[in-house]
Amino acid sequence: MINHYTQELINWINQLPPISIYLVFFSIAYLENIIPPIPGDILVVFGGYMAAEGIISLTPVYLLTTIASVIGFMSMYSIGRFWGYKIKSETHDSWLLRNLGINYLPKVESWMLKWGQWVIVANRFLAGARSIISITAGMSATNVKLTALNSLISSLLWNALLIGAGWVISENWKIIGHYLSIYSKIITIILLFLVALKIFWSYLQKRRQKTLR
Repeated sequence: MINHYTQELINWINQLPPISIYLVFFSIAYLENIIPPIPGDILVVFGGYMAAEGIISLTPVYLLTTIASVIGFMSMYSIGRFWGYKIKSETHDSWLLRNLGINYLPKVESWMLKWGQWVIVANRFLAGARSIISITAGMSATNVKLTALNSLISSLLWNALLIGAGWVISENWKIIGHYLSIYSKIITIILLFLVALKIFWSYLQKRRQKTLR
């Protein structure tokens, strides 16, 4: 249900004193926005389990992971805001940008044009596209205060679900990792399908224009 490296990280966290555990969860929630391969969601669930066991307190871990998620989102927003022009020109040359899901950029840009801030509200629920949503929001120069607020709302809702699930299921919390994996794959497939559909539609439009000429 969880990979070897995640299990090793969990084993390490288990050996830390409470103060250090809070710091680790804050760091993970932040870095998960910057480096998507970090398994932030399942570790937040683990935080709920640790709170249920009385190892750490529920409210601090919830607030810390939520605040870190917002700071991480806004960090990527800043990258998009100030270096967006480079992102588009260096997409195929940068390993980091490819791993951020930069291929979703055209679709996310269309989402931003159509739904605006609602995309940011939904960002935590869109596994696989979170980082590119924050970058695109920056490139679109969305209102900073409103963007931060909606990122907070998204993080509050998503983290409440994850930590709450870890708290309720307790020692069976690892099961959630299986469902998160399925959820992530479904969202990724849907996003890839939408991107492919967008490309195909653009191709048909260009072909139709050529035919009319």
